Amino acid sequence: MATDYLADPADLAAWLPVGEDDPKLLAALKASSRRFRGAVRHPVTLTAGDVVTLDGTGRESVLLPAAPVTAVASLLLDGEVLAVAVDFSWSADGFLRRLGYCWPDRLRCIEVTYSHGYAQIPEDIQEVVVDQARAMYRVQPGVQTIQAGGESITYGVQAAAGVTAQWSAVVEKYQLNRGDRA
Repeated sequence: MATDYLADPADLAAWLPVGEDDPKLLAALKASSRRFRGAVRHPVTLTAGDVVTLDGTGRESVLLPAAPVTAVASLLLDGEVLAVAVDFSWSADGFLRRLGYCWPDRLRCIEVTYSHGYAQIPEDIQEVVVDQARAMYRVQPGVQTIQAGGESITYGVQAAAGVTAQWSAVVEKYQLNRGDRA
């Protein structure tokens, strides 16, 4: 699992009154990075040599669980090695296409070793992760509102920082497996 930040702590520190090594700043950046990864359903950062086992679909194409795909090192179908450009092709979007055939309609019959993700995190991802981390940093758990006349106190409503329209747009741009949403 990816544990690195999707943005530079110095970029977040520029917006806050603390240094880039502040524990709360780093915790907010880590939480924001995790939230983004969870929303897009893949690690985002470059991952080499990832091994996955896929179900066959009975169709010409299957979809890898992370993108962008940067390389396919090997593909085994029921233990037999298939050759790229002869038996299958692949796309950066994560599609594996069987050439001249369909993938079998069987569970766990395809094993792929591949690399995926970004060596340099795109700037729009960095920007929304910093914005979200900034909001998370400023959240003050506990008392939210105090009112003197009529004695009203509200607790912790803001503890779950919301998201901006920009966050939603960037998540939509990089999200995988969108077809399974109900």
